Amino acid sequence: MSDSSDGIAGIPHPNPLRRLTLDQLRRRTSVKWREYPEDVLPLWVAEMDVTLAEPVVRAVTDALALGDTGYPHGTGYAEALSGFAHRRWGWDGLAVARTKAVPDVMTGIVELMRLLTGPGDAVVVNSPVYPPFYPFLGDLDRRVVEAPLGPEGRLDLDAIEDAFHRETAGGRRTALLLCNPQNPTGTVHTAEELTAVAALADRYGARVVADEIHAPLTAPDATFVPYLSVPGGENGFSLMSASKGWNLAGLKAALAIAGPAAAADLARLPGEVVDGPSHLCVIAHTTALREGVDWLDALLAGLDENRRLLTKLLAERLPAVRYRPSQATYLAWLDCRDLGLGDDPAAAFLERGRVALNGGLPFGTGGAGHVRLNLATSPEILTEAVDRMATG
Repeated sequence: MSDSSDGIAGIPHPNPLRRLTLDQLRRRTSVKWREYPEDVLPLWVAEMDVTLAEPVVRAVTDALALGDTGYPHGTGYAEALSGFAHRRWGWDGLAVARTKAVPDVMTGIVELMRLLTGPGDAVVVNSPVYPPFYPFLGDLDRRVVEAPLGPEGRLDLDAIEDAFHRETAGGRRTALLLCNPQNPTGTVHTAEELTAVAALADRYGARVVADEIHAPLTAPDATFVPYLSVPGGENGFSLMSASKGWNLAGLKAALAIAGPAAAADLARLPGEVVDGPSHLCVIAHTTALREGVDWLDALLAGLDENRRLLTKLLAERLPAVRYRPSQATYLAWLDCRDLGLGDDPAAAFLERGRVALNGGLPFGTGGAGHVRLNLATSPEILTEAVDRMATG
């Protein structure tokens, strides 16, 4: 029996991005649709304008009907992710025994950094990168040290080595918080790049924690490589979740995964952390990984169509904007520096065109003059957004 039962055999699953109208979306009460007035088109925060995979809806609804709202139990989530990793990425190294459920990816990152580093130690990031890395690590009293991406948006190994060399001097503990795939650029790091990172970490005694939440959202022409699968990754950690791939941000759950040489560190995670995810959230994520793959494939095809559409729209309406279609995620990183809108073009697009995007400045070095656009929406909304950006 197939593990992907949200479609009918032989019949393509409908594009989840084409199922909801703008009026329906405006009935939502999440932050994406409530942060701005109704005349604003919100293409900012990482929420998708989709109907959910039917098996997920059914599993949660059935649990509620049954009153199955107690505490989570067992390793079903980890088993589902391990099976998905095998089928999707050909990776058999995700051992259920080396996983711990955590409330969400950022909580898992913070708790691992608390174990691997001490107050005042450095955590290296590759900017531009997911903005919450900065305040979460700062609140933990860790110093965020940037090793920016290279000019082509790929990992700069020399910059990473310079940071490791400098920050491990005198025996200080240092970690790399790796974003794979990269948010906001959508870059998928190659096996060669990740192997080189692992070698550098081993040479300098640094630890690597990989945020791999966008891993299921890899484009058809790219191959996601789990950090823990590369030679030298055995001493690292990964944080994975079905949250981004299946639009389950409101149903928080994630898994912290240790490489074979890091299992003892993972075992030190405090009980209040690993007891954090709710039973309903675990049900939703487990079902998505086991039964929501047809839905995911339809979503990925729709996102690929939207990348091509955005390329065409920008060429026609905003040719000064530079855009390299991403290899993963549902985010588009737009270089708007030639528009003359200053360091924060998102402010201009909001004021003039009533389109809400993420400004690039919070993403760190490399973010000035850029915006992040969420293209996980209908082609009609995407088209209207670019029209507004061009004419506002």
